[in-house]
Order: sequence, then structure tokens, then C-alpha cells
Amino acid sequence: MKRLLLRAVALLIAIALLIAAWMAWANRNPDLAQPAVAPADPAAQIARGAYLARAGNCISCHTARGGQEYAGGRAVPTPFGNIYASNLTPDRATGIGSWNNDDFWRAMHDGRSKDGRLLYPAFPYPNYTRVTRADTDAIFAYLQTLPAVPRPNREPELRFPYDQRALLHVWRALYFRPGQYAADDGKSVEWNRGAYLTQGLGHCSACHAPRDSFGGTALREELGGGTIPMLNWYAPPLNGNRANGLGDWQAPQLVRFLQTGVSAERAVTGPMAEVVHGSLQYLHDDDLHAMAAYLTSLPQQLPPPQATPDRMGAAEKQAILALGQSLYQDRCASCHQANGEGAAGIYPRLAGNHAVTSPVAVNTIQVVLYGGFPPSTAGNPRPYGMPPFSQAMSDDEVAAVISYIRNAWGNQGGMVSSTEVNRHRTRQPR
Repeated sequence: MKRLLLRAVALLIAIALLIAAWMAWANRNPDLAQPAVAPADPAAQIARGAYLARAGNCISCHTARGGQEYAGGRAVPTPFGNIYASNLTPDRATGIGSWNNDDFWRAMHDGRSKDGRLLYPAFPYPNYTRVTRADTDAIFAYLQTLPAVPRPNREPELRFPYDQRALLHVWRALYFRPGQYAADDGKSVEWNRGAYLTQGLGHCSACHAPRDSFGGTALREELGGGTIPMLNWYAPPLNGNRANGLGDWQAPQLVRFLQTGVSAERAVTGPMAEVVHGSLQYLHDDDLHAMAAYLTSLPQQLPPPQATPDRMGAAEKQAILALGQSLYQDRCASCHQANGEGAAGIYPRLAGNHAVTSPVAVNTIQVVLYGGFPPSTAGNPRPYGMPPFSQAMSDDEVAAVISYIRNAWGNQGGMVSSTEVNRHRTRQPR
């Protein structure tokens, strides 16, 4: 019986590969034939490449903690196992020193390494395929100026069958279409620049779009929000969702938030803090304004997430909220104020804060348990952080204080259970 089952699985894989091969042929990529164009000013090309590498936040994934910049080795956790970022320094043996412009273009645009192997989409080539040839060449020119670091690349640690690289043909057939960004002639130059950065180098949909059980996102740009696999954080919608997204944000407010990591209402924490610190704070004002113009124009593309049904009785709710109010006054009010108004630019306002009342409460739970630490940026060099309370408060107490915050001062969020808190306590964010 076991042998018969293995044969059936092998047959299904073979059929899937044949289908994928046909789809790959049907969707073959003529853009790979684009030749590199010699730059008029090599120094200007390198400087532009350094800026574009910042825009793509390449340094974040391709630098291991405590390691040398761009030398790779950092683990990218996925539901299927760990994938390790590669060495992007010009070391000829272990990095990309033996690559040329065409090799790098193939990796960025078509998700294939120099030797033709398909790359795992933890490297966000489904986004980077939108980047122009000129910008890709500029990034490569910059990377070639880095100090060569001899650090061997580490093979992925994926469980079966995801360790079978040939199955990437199936994944690509389902989720990947190579092609550069096509400008919308009905939109402004600023809007198109923002769309190009957001969809391409910014790869915002890598976190802010829902993924299915195979790790794929819709082929069209969604930005409807989604849970970041294995990191235990929720990336909210970046569209017109008023209750959970950018529906009531103005462009200048969003620009400051992206540039500094703080606003009167919010402060970035978790994975987004790393993006602001390593990438967004370095972008030019006109590019940030372009991204804001694009994002604030997006309609709500997906239904908002649904809160967990509340099955508590009235007396139980009242007791939990009373406990939460007492805990808030004792532990939170000195910073966030008794009325939840906080201190602008220092301690986020909790009253009317959509991040707090989101139907998905995971981020608030994580911040209360493990603390919230905005990045240090040029516009906010000495950020105020929030201490962790995981050791000082029980699951019942954390649930009570969050439930109180989500329902005080006119907020209308759902209750949080101690069971939900415990689930996230045992899955500390990375």
C-alpha cells in the first residue's frame, strides 16, 4: 500500500510538472532579451544603484545579525522551513563577483540564478520583475563596488516535498508572471512613480497581501493586509479600508510616518520598524510623496478581516473591563494618559487608534507582551519605546487591559481572550 501511494504521489508530481512546463512555455518571457545599456556616467549609475538598493531594503535580508553587510546568511523563516539569503558581495567564489549584468537581470526579473536554477520566492522576484532594466543594472553596478566577503551560501532547510526545487515550476505557473511595470497613462507622473516603487522595489505586497497555503499571493496587486508567515505579526491593509487601512490618512501624514516611523497616532514596531530604519527613512521626499499619493488612492480591495466572535456574557465582560481599567491606570496611564490621548510624537494615542481596534488583535498583544520599539531615524533619532509586560502580567491581565483599551474612549474593538494571549505568548515574534 505504501509503495502504491508513493507511485501515486510521483505520478501527480509528474503531471503537475508537465502542466507547469506547458504554462511556462505559454507565458515565456521575451523581456529577458533586453540588452544592458552602457551608462553615460558610471559614477552616477553606482550612486543611483546605492539609492535603489536602499529602496529595496536589500541590506536587511542579505545581512546576517552581526555579519558583514550584504554577505548573506540571514534566515528567512517560511511555513515550509528556513531559506537563507545569499551573498551579494563581489566575491567570485561565494558571492556574485563572477556574475554579469545579464545574470543579475535574470535573477531580478525572472527568478533564476546564474546557473539557471529557479530561486525560491522568499527572494521577492514576483515584485522585482517590475523593476526596469536600467534600475536593475544600476543596483548590480553598486553591489560590485562592495568589499568582497568570502562567505559560502547556505542551502535551504525545507521539509519534503517543498525541498524539491522542481516543484517551483508549478508554483511559478500559478503565481508568477514576469513583466516590467506598465505606466497608467490616465494617472499622474507622481502616481506612477509611487506605484512603481510600491509594487516593485518596495515589494510591499510581500507582507501586506494575503497568502494562501502554498505561500502565493494573487497575481494582481492587492495590499489588502495579511499575516506575515512565521513572524507572528499582522501587516494591515495599505488601501482605502477606513477601519483598518489608510482610509483616513492624508498624504503628508503618511510621508512623515514612512520617513520617521512615528505619527501622532502610531509608531511602527515589529518587521516594519526594520523597513523604516533600513530603507524608507533614506528615500527622497519626492519618492515618499509619490508612494503616499499611490497608496492613499487605492480603494478597499478586499473585505476587512473579521474579528473573532465574542461569546462572553455581559457580567463577564464588565468584570474583565473593570480589571483592565485598573491595570491601565496602574501601568499605562502615565505615558498614554488617563484619557488615552498619549503624547504626540512620543507615546501613541490609543483613543480612536485603528491599529488598536483592528479586528486582528495580534499586533497589540505582541506589543504588550514583548514591548514596542520604533526605529531610530533622522527625523526621530531618540524614539520612546514601550517596555514588555510578559513577565509582569498574566494572560488574564494582558487580555483584560487590551480589552479595556479596545473599548474605552469611544473605541469599538472586540474583546481579547486569555487563550488568544497565551497562543501568542508561546509564539514569540521574530
